[in-house]
Amino acid sequence: MNSFQNMPLAGQIVVFAILALFVLAIILLIYVYSRYRYLIGCVSDNSPDSENRFLRYAVNSFGSAYEKYGQDVNTPAIVSDAVGAKLGGLIFCERFLNNAVSLFVTLGLFGTFLGLSLSVSNLTELISYSNTSEWLSVLDSVGGGLISALSGMGVAFYTSLVGAGCSILLTILRAVFSPQAEREKLETKLELWLDHTVAPEFTTRAAKDDASLVHQMIDGMNAAAESMKQTMADAAAAMSKTMDEGRGHLVAFNKTVNSFNQGVVDFKEVDYNLHGTVERMDVAIRDLVRAVNDLRSLIERSTR
Repeated sequence: MNSFQNMPLAGQIVVFAILALFVLAIILLIYVYSRYRYLIGCVSDNSPDSENRFLRYAVNSFGSAYEKYGQDVNTPAIVSDAVGAKLGGLIFCERFLNNAVSLFVTLGLFGTFLGLSLSVSNLTELISYSNTSEWLSVLDSVGGGLISALSGMGVAFYTSLVGAGCSILLTILRAVFSPQAEREKLETKLELWLDHTVAPEFTTRAAKDDASLVHQMIDGMNAAAESMKQTMADAAAAMSKTMDEGRGHLVAFNKTVNSFNQGVVDFKEVDYNLHGTVERMDVAIRDLVRAVNDLRSLIERSTR
């Protein structure tokens, strides 16, 4: 106990974490095991608790499937679905218990490396004193440094010991009180109870003879024909609506094309008028140049 009290705070935290998880695992193990045992007892006594959501869900699902498929109902699938839907918390606890053993060992190894790192750090600090000129004056602190280094080793050994011990104890308890075995037993008991006790209480729409089978096939074909007729009517209505929308878009497109053609015609007329205007300007400029040349010649003759 004194060694544990002298252990560094980090090592104590790791040990307490392992112990806390171990206590939590024990509580969950007892709870899951007892819960499965209670449900098995309800099914075995043929007097299930009507307020139990798991059993009520299983019976309702089985009844709906049996009414539709008769003896061809897949009871194991219904039982698995009920377990997954209504016992999800217990399944999660099972997964935690399955991984708790390796978790304890992992935390123990974490404490081992933590203790070794503390020991190496203290030994490094202790050895650094040998490089000083006051080695003799610090001999008194050598004992304290060795104690600190050994306390780090204590963290390594204590955490590994606690982690391995908790792992061994939980493994033994899981072997004695196995939640997985109880869950499998519950699924088997529930499947037998649904098939042998609950099934005779339900009516079925499955055919019992050839005449019933023929009538059932006729009804199914009539229902399929009605469904196909309704589908085709819906498809025709949708196609008509699509064609109306497409016709409106086509009219709008024709208007756009006509507007574009009109614009092209107007552009050709503008181009023709512009071309005539340019030609007339060219003739006018030529006349102006000719007049200017004549005027210049007249001026030159008059100056002579």
